Amino acid sequence: MIENIWLVPLFPLIGFLVIALNFRGFKGIWAGRVASVAVLASFVVSVNLFLQMTSGHEAQTVTIFNWLHFNHISISFSFLVDRLSVLMLLIVTGVGFLIHIYSIGYMKDDAGYNRFFSYMNLFVFFMLLLVLGSNYFVMFIGWEGVGLSSYLLIGFWFKNQEYNNAAKKAFIMNRIGDLGFLLAMFFILQQFGTLNFSDVFSKTQSLASGSTILTLITLLLFAGAVGKSAQIPLFTWLPDAMAGPTPVSALIHAATMVTAGIYMIARSNVLFVMAPVTMWVISIVGIATALLAGSIAIFQTDIKKILAYSTVSQLGLMFVALGAGRFTAAMFHLTTHAFFKALLFLAAGSVIHALSGEQNILKMGGLRHKIPVTFWVFLIGSLAISGIPPFAGFFSKDMILAGAFETSPLLWAVSVIVALMTSFYIFRLLFVVFWGATRQKEDPHHPVHESPKTMTVPMMILAGLSVVGGLLGVPHLLGGSDRIHEYLSPIFAASVAIKNTTTEISSQTEWILMVVPLLLILGMIYLAYSMLVKKPVTDERKQKSFFKDLAYNKFYVDELYEAIVQRPVSALSVFFHEVIEVKIIDRFVNNTGKLVIWTGKNIRYMQTGNVGVYLFFMVVSIILILFFNLFN
Repeated sequence: MIENIWLVPLFPLIGFLVIALNFRGFKGIWAGRVASVAVLASFVVSVNLFLQMTSGHEAQTVTIFNWLHFNHISISFSFLVDRLSVLMLLIVTGVGFLIHIYSIGYMKDDAGYNRFFSYMNLFVFFMLLLVLGSNYFVMFIGWEGVGLSSYLLIGFWFKNQEYNNAAKKAFIMNRIGDLGFLLAMFFILQQFGTLNFSDVFSKTQSLASGSTILTLITLLLFAGAVGKSAQIPLFTWLPDAMAGPTPVSALIHAATMVTAGIYMIARSNVLFVMAPVTMWVISIVGIATALLAGSIAIFQTDIKKILAYSTVSQLGLMFVALGAGRFTAAMFHLTTHAFFKALLFLAAGSVIHALSGEQNILKMGGLRHKIPVTFWVFLIGSLAISGIPPFAGFFSKDMILAGAFETSPLLWAVSVIVALMTSFYIFRLLFVVFWGATRQKEDPHHPVHESPKTMTVPMMILAGLSVVGGLLGVPHLLGGSDRIHEYLSPIFAASVAIKNTTTEISSQTEWILMVVPLLLILGMIYLAYSMLVKKPVTDERKQKSFFKDLAYNKFYVDELYEAIVQRPVSALSVFFHEVIEVKIIDRFVNNTGKLVIWTGKNIRYMQTGNVGVYLFFMVVSIILILFFNLFN
């Protein structure tokens, strides 16, 4: 069955081609059905592969065809089937299938229904290429492909110029990070003579830890991860990407594309543990991003942007785990985050659907009795992301906090602050939207209503996964077997051996690290309840505060980038156009043409047709030639 791995990306590709080539042929919901079945087929194959991996099958590379061969370098289009890639396959196809089903109901009245599902299948195809590639070249193809697909999906409603600008912003900022990835590939090829993961990682271990070339390569790879996974300084594209339809936010900006950077570093774990400087950079950037995004999320009023900044913050925590060398913890949180964040985005879409497109939470309220299914699944997602046991987020976040403590108590303390911010802003969102007095204007033609089953059933399944997903990583302290660690241990065995960390925290310390953050989180939830339920909700923007103003305006990062990057580049572009191009280059080219025309007009008078004149010029020419030859 492993030899048939090519079927996994093939099904979404076929779905894309069928829907795209029959752009106007499908009627009703057929495009959604075809797209969903294509992803479901990939999920079924992925489940079979997972069962084979858990039954003891070894990792295997399946070569589809040899692509490039020059000198001693050979690059093949091949797939790597191991426990890490199969885990990602389950996330991409499983969560992707649920989001496709949800989209059938959410997008049913949209004029671009067929186009939407063709783009969704195309995205899944490229994401699967990224995950399955056995070398950096195939991974980079998928990496660029998801960038293209996200551009199409973010700017899906292209008649709105703001949405087009958001799509362009995402595309350009991702290209900045992708340049780092591309340069890293060049250095890897120069240093190791190959781009195959197995060859690169085996040759890496012969180099000295902390060598300059490894530090350079890993920093450039990390730059690529910063772009895709929206970390400082390339994080501002992701909140603006909420311009796309809500299912796009759930699929791309919660469960799949933004986790590509996490996956790439986890896949390259051997390279990174050999570059301790890069590991510290990853931790610092991750915790700074988590803190900044969490601060911004607290004061936002757009329901999707709150979740977007939440995603940036959670990705920052995953980078903290990566920087601490806790690759399993990062992948575990990536998995649970895919469940509860996709759930929260879909539930937010259900709220928007019920309120006929309203996204300002200050215009909502009292919805828990009007859309009860959406309320309960949103509550489950909120408990999961806050890290309340026994929900999934508790176990994965606890694993990250333990790794942060082993690296640095200060890193742990700041990570706890991020966790407290998370619980506050998500329950602020929950209480403002579902509690209190009704603040929305009731539309008699479109009354508030629960979403159809095509939308609620996927949310309920994701809610179930958000409840039980943590069972994958129950620590030994609580009587669990830590299955996710056992499952992924062969992937990270080499990096664990290289790192060779023997320090372990005691059971007493582990209990403290588990209980103290939990009590603080519960206190933060109560604080949100007392502030937002016991008191009437007000427009926080009217409450003047320097920090609130900064956070609400996203610390003016976009304005800063506009001042130091966009405006100077635009001014330089205008200068090059109006001065260098128009006044110098164009003038030179135009005057050259005019000179040729003027010369032709005047020289043509020499062509008189008189033989005597021609003989005269011939004699003069001979005399001149003889004269010059005489003196030379």
